[in-house]
Amino acid sequence: MFTHDMFTSLLWFAGVAALINVTPGLDTMLVLRTSIAHGRTGGRAAALGILTGCLAWGLATAVGLTALLTASRLAFDALRIGGALYLVWLGGSALWQARRRAGSGAAGEPATAAATADTTPAPMPAAAPGTAAQGRWAAFRAGIGTNLLNPKAGIFYMSLIPQFLPHDTPAFGATLLLTAIDVLELALWYWVVTTAAAALGERVRRPSFRRRMEQVSGLAFLGFAANLLLAERA
Repeated sequence: MFTHDMFTSLLWFAGVAALINVTPGLDTMLVLRTSIAHGRTGGRAAALGILTGCLAWGLATAVGLTALLTASRLAFDALRIGGALYLVWLGGSALWQARRRAGSGAAGEPATAAATADTTPAPMPAAAPGTAAQGRWAAFRAGIGTNLLNPKAGIFYMSLIPQFLPHDTPAFGATLLLTAIDVLELALWYWVVTTAAAALGERVRRPSFRRRMEQVSGLAFLGFAANLLLAERA
């Protein structure tokens, strides 16, 4: 049964979490890049992976497992280094894709006036069902991987949620409820991001735009990796 203190805590948490969720970061960058490169379904598959990771972190917080990240230097460092290496792989893959696009564009696009003047987007070929399913699964894995291999995500839940738990409320149930609120807000935010980014990707189909997006996202992932390697326990 909700008490007045619990209802007030929920409102405050919803407001604070919303501000944090819309702040640009690693997860939003991943959803944005995937939506532009692979469309709305790919972006939402990546978002679903991120939301799954958030649910896992919330459950771990409810049972006290995330306390290991601050209590154990070994656990924190193992997750931190693993996450950084994964981000390096994502960043390197994006930069490699950008280089491949540049090579194919240079080889297959003659620099004629007619070619440069015609900017009308050509229809995109439909992907085979198996290829589309594999792409969604890869996007989901990228989403859950970037979230679960980021110790800052666990520390976020462990440090933020307890501040909004009323003293007269069971911690386990209240933690799961606050986690659900955060995940619902994130789902709404990612719906907005994927819709806008996919629409942009459909309008701007120029190879140079896609190549530049891969370069920016690749450098961003490498930057997040460096930040994670330099991170210290809270």
